[in-house]
Amino acid sequence: MQKPHTPSSFTVVADFDGDPQELVRTPVPEKVPILPLRNLTIFPMVMSPIHVGRKSSLRLVKQAQKTNAIIGVFSQLRGDDENPLAEGLLPYGVAARIVKQIEMPDGEKTVIVQAFGRIRMTDLDASGSYLQGTVELVEEKFPTMDTEYMMIVENVTKRAIHLIETETTMPDEARLPVENISYGPLLVNFLSTAIPFTDNVKHDLLRTDDLRERAMKLARYIDTMQQLTDMKNRIVEQTQGDLNQQQREYFLQQQLRNIQDELGCNTSDSFTLRQQADEKRMPQKAREVFEKELEKLERLNPQSPDYNIQFNYLQTMIQMPWGICSHDNLSVTHAQRILNRDHYGMEEVKERILEHLAVHKLRGDMKSPILCLYGPPGVGKTSLGRSIADALGRKYVRASLGGLHDESEIRGHRRTYIGAMPGCIIKNLIKAGTNNPVFVLDEIDKISGQTINGDPSSALLEVLDPEQNSTFHDNFLDMDYDLSQVMFIATANDISQMPRPLLDRMELIEVSGYCTEEKVEIARKHLMPKARKNNGLEERQDITLRKAGLEYLIEHYTRESGVRGLEKQLNKLFRKTALSLEMTGIPPALVYDKETIAKVLGKEPYNREIYQGNDFAGVVTGLAWTSVGGEILFIETSLSRSKAGKLTVTGNLGDVMKESAMIALEYLRAHADMLNVDEQVFDSWNIHIHVPEGATPKDGPSAGITMATSLASALTQRKVRRNLAMTGEITLRGKVLPVGGIKEKILAAKRAGITEIIICQDNRKDIEEIPALYLKGVNFHYVNTVKDVLSYALLDERVADAIDITVPKAEDK
Repeated sequence: MQKPHTPSSFTVVADFDGDPQELVRTPVPEKVPILPLRNLTIFPMVMSPIHVGRKSSLRLVKQAQKTNAIIGVFSQLRGDDENPLAEGLLPYGVAARIVKQIEMPDGEKTVIVQAFGRIRMTDLDASGSYLQGTVELVEEKFPTMDTEYMMIVENVTKRAIHLIETETTMPDEARLPVENISYGPLLVNFLSTAIPFTDNVKHDLLRTDDLRERAMKLARYIDTMQQLTDMKNRIVEQTQGDLNQQQREYFLQQQLRNIQDELGCNTSDSFTLRQQADEKRMPQKAREVFEKELEKLERLNPQSPDYNIQFNYLQTMIQMPWGICSHDNLSVTHAQRILNRDHYGMEEVKERILEHLAVHKLRGDMKSPILCLYGPPGVGKTSLGRSIADALGRKYVRASLGGLHDESEIRGHRRTYIGAMPGCIIKNLIKAGTNNPVFVLDEIDKISGQTINGDPSSALLEVLDPEQNSTFHDNFLDMDYDLSQVMFIATANDISQMPRPLLDRMELIEVSGYCTEEKVEIARKHLMPKARKNNGLEERQDITLRKAGLEYLIEHYTRESGVRGLEKQLNKLFRKTALSLEMTGIPPALVYDKETIAKVLGKEPYNREIYQGNDFAGVVTGLAWTSVGGEILFIETSLSRSKAGKLTVTGNLGDVMKESAMIALEYLRAHADMLNVDEQVFDSWNIHIHVPEGATPKDGPSAGITMATSLASALTQRKVRRNLAMTGEITLRGKVLPVGGIKEKILAAKRAGITEIIICQDNRKDIEEIPALYLKGVNFHYVNTVKDVLSYALLDERVADAIDITVPKAEDK
């Protein structure tokens, strides 16, 4: 039921001495200005005040009063419509003339209009400064003034007077015109205008052509309103004794609830919420909490700030996907086809998903796995989550955790705070609309640690623990929610800095970088079609890159483990192609090769052959792992005479790497005779170890054997074997220990043109697990001790311009 209109000043009756029927039959022009009214309906023959505030309405009033023109007055269907058009107005209205205008202090105007007959609008023109419409006069069917009609009018009069006496929204002065109007049709129209019926009731009365039928409807509507008024007064009497100073705040809400109970219907927020809750499959405990919180809402004043907080909480409960699960597509063949269609390689991840499907199909039900895909940027970890969702037939949601520093972003805010809301886990479940989406937790390694706002990484422990997440507790919901059906897939670049308890809860799957051959296939199957589409060249399939061109683009214009940079270069190439087509009509080339790529993209930013040779003593190539993939680095050692030998280490090295340098030096000092080096050299020469690119921080133990080889080469001035790189940790007794990131390091070595790699014997098992494609063109030399490293790495040949490493004589000191 719509809110009834209560006039701000009471309606006045027409002052007309002639036949009222002539007033209704007043001629009306075919096209008249249209004045739209909000929450007010005027009936024929009645004179009524109208508040005018809209600019277009003020212009209409000014023009109509100036020309004494007849206007059309129509009620709006919606009171909040600022610019109503034909579909926003009631088809029936009245013709009227402005009798008087009163200026108000706030700039608005009140005009008194005299209504004539009813009119129907057939067309509306909104192009002018105010609305104008094409209208036609609608006949009023006046009744015969017989005894029956007079009895109807008398009954209406008595009921109206009684309503005025009991209804608090109607002023007492309304009784005077009711008692003094003797003409029945005029009285019926006056009461239809004056009584605060709902808009729907007034529209029904105005649409009624027969005035006898209108009078009978009016009597029924007055009787209904009288019943509601009596009921309201009775409720007031019932609740009056219960009121005290604190209860006055929700007195009106109490009245509304009692009225709705009496009527057996409820259109309030609480009724709507309860209806929506009935359609949900809430667990018993959740439904009990809902009903308890709903009772609190019903006791609150809608104007209270707590009302919105309570209402938002209940809405959140209803929006939760209680018991809603999408049906998994358990076809292993289908899943394999989707995963292979969208991503090249990544066999370990794909195999894990297919294993889950196979077990799920055999068992019928099982908890979803919690995976963590880690590897360098641009290898497809995030996009793989969407492919997994497509393969399983599940919804897909993603939450970016990079830079997250507040625990409440995970667990939600308590409702005591202003602007409280659930955490990202619950919000994304609401977004997904199911209990079992594929949920990607992106960049989980970049989440902040302990801050003044709590520890977000610790908050994830409950989310990602299969034994705990069936009772995940969100602070906003303040109840347990089952996350065991959600398939969480976390992505990370570097897991070395992540908390161990968090890693322990996930199944770690490494997604390593791609070699050149794999990048060529990815570019051919995925990146080139996408880049061609992005740049409007879908129809030009003749413009392409062959394998040689792609290899040149990969090796000389990108340096990365993933393919994000390659995608950018392909887009750049096709953008320039599109520009050339637009300006000249001719592409730079149909099949791009080395020359045309260099011509379009410019100078090569990278050079594959970055290996620096073996012409200098003490310069050795090492292999390093970073969060963006593998890299090669150079260890440089120089010697200078000194009265007291000391070790200097530079290159922005971390503590672990500095310790590796000290261990390498102490080992060589202890085994100087193995290299035919005088032990006193270490006390007579300063040793300086430097790792270039000093602005880049470096740390880790894997450069141990590289530093030992660099020191040995500098002390003996012997050459290091060409095209050789190495990685491995050393101990003080010269044992070589295994290291990680082998695949990325191999890819970095291949990019740099390295053909020989020294690696720990214990890393052989890692090499054997790597596909042969990655190992092509590289020879591996497995070692157990530093002695094995030096025996292979150092040649007998000395470098040109070798330094004479001798110990000064005693008399020279």
